[in-house]
Amino acid sequence: MVLEVALIDVLPGHEEAFAAAYTQARPVLASTPGCRSVRMTRGIESPSRFVLIVEWDSVEAHDENFRATERFTQWRALIGPHFANPPVVEHFTDVAV
Repeated sequence: MVLEVALIDVLPGHEEAFAAAYTQARPVLASTPGCRSVRMTRGIESPSRFVLIVEWDSVEAHDENFRATERFTQWRALIGPHFANPPVVEHFTDVAV
C-alpha cells in the first residue's frame, strides 16, 4: 500500500467552491482501479489549505490507472480552477516497527 499526500492551496475566497467541486470529483478518483480510499481535509489555521490523502495499491496504480488517463483530466477540470498554485504531491510507505 502507498499513501499519496497532496498539499493543495486554493485561491482565497474559493474554499467553498473548491469543496463543492471536490464532492463532484471524488467519485472519479475513488472508482479508479487500485484506489483503496480517498480523504480530503481542510486546514484550521489556514482554511485555504487542503490536504488530499489517497491510499493506492501502488505508485503504478496511481500513475497508470489515474494520472495517465481521462480520469485525471476530469478530476483536474473540476478542482483545478480553484488552485492558487500546483499541488505538492508525494508518495509514502509505512515504516516497519
